This record gives sequence, C-alpha cells and structure tokens, in this order.
Amino acid sequence: MKNKGLGEFEELVLLAVCILEDSAYGISVKKEVEKHSGRSILLGAVHITLYRLQDKGFLKSELGGNTEKRGDRRKRLFQITQAGMKQLKASQEVRQKMWQFIPQLKPST
Repeated sequence: MKNKGLGEFEELVLLAVCILEDSAYGISVKKEVEKHSGRSILLGAVHITLYRLQDKGFLKSELGGNTEKRGDRRKRLFQITQAGMKQLKASQEVRQKMWQFIPQLKPST
C-alpha cells in the first residue's frame, strides 16, 4: 500500500488498541473510541479500519480463545506493531507542532 498515513478515525482506532493492550477486539475498540470521542460509531466501520490498519502493517492480530458466551466463536485480538506506534508518535508530533502556530492560542503580551 503506497500511502501509509493515518486518517482521523484510523488514529482513534489505533489509540484505542493501545489503551486496551491485550484485550482489543472489534466491540472493545468500538466502546473505547465511543467513550473518548463522544460519538456513536458502527461496529462495521471499526472492523474495516482494524483490517485496513493491519494491511498497512500498523496492527497485527491473532485469534483468542473461544467462549460459550460467544457461541464458541473466537475473538480476533489486535495489537499495535512497532510501525503502528511509530506512526502514532509521528501524528502526535505533527499535531503538537501545528497547535503551537495557532495565533489565537498564543499568550498575549
């Protein structure tokens, strides 16, 4: 994939996966993003984004154990990769640099 930058929703999903550590799967990521963003999102959008981030090399996944609660289906658990963490830090740096140049936010002298 040529463009490996992050969209705003991709960044939110990556941050949620980092927060959740070893328990990041579709529904838990959806709840974490909703909790912090204050907006309602579709589970399908989360799944598509998780797999897109995996295709970009920012996430890796493996199947967890099955449970009766889930009808013996296994969860796909996601973890951030080194490339994903590097991309998140790069995004954070760009945002912080740009915030410093907003004239309305500079202290008046």
